[in-house]
Amino acid sequence: MNIAVIEGKAPAKDWLSSRLPADWKCIWVDDADELEDHRGADVFIDLAFVPDAARVRQLSRLLPAPVIVHSVIHTLQEIGQPFIRINAWPGMLERSVHEVVMSDASNEAVTKFYAALQISYRIVPDVVGMISARILASIINEAYYTLQEDVSTKEEIDTAMKLGTNYPFGPFEWSEHIGLENIYDLLNKLSGADARYAPAAAMKEALTLLKID
Repeated sequence: MNIAVIEGKAPAKDWLSSRLPADWKCIWVDDADELEDHRGADVFIDLAFVPDAARVRQLSRLLPAPVIVHSVIHTLQEIGQPFIRINAWPGMLERSVHEVVMSDASNEAVTKFYAALQISYRIVPDVVGMISARILASIINEAYYTLQEDVSTKEEIDTAMKLGTNYPFGPFEWSEHIGLENIYDLLNKLSGADARYAPAAAMKEALTLLKID
């Protein structure tokens, strides 16, 4: 089985190489043009996906083979093609269960791919943020609201969350691991439909400082 992959920001080479069977070939390319050079591949993965018209058009030419894209914020309805959405934020690929959005729940190539990785997947609704990203973004946002109210420090909030919920990271540690800009962009998109997701002022301030640095 051949898989053609655009890596993106998430370090996927070591992760895939350590999981795929020896007789599976992984072809690493830099852009969507190169993906088209490997049209015979069984699965295409774009971990650097952006939903611009040209990129979507290029990837659509690879259908009906499975085209898996990293798209936390943009839904398949918005993209307008029957791709397969996953969350490839830093740390998410390494999870034992992946959230997958796809229209064909019986896609044999996807089932075979995840079986080879020895990772389970759950089909989730085609909504902004899917499930885990929404929850994490909300927790991180609440932590920033708590911080701006001078209730506690970042370190104390992280410690309290880890001790109280047995999370591997506290909310501020999660934001550093995933990337605060990723969290902010998701909250910003969600808040367009629901004001409860409005990013905290302290988060905006922290993001501004990061961009200055």
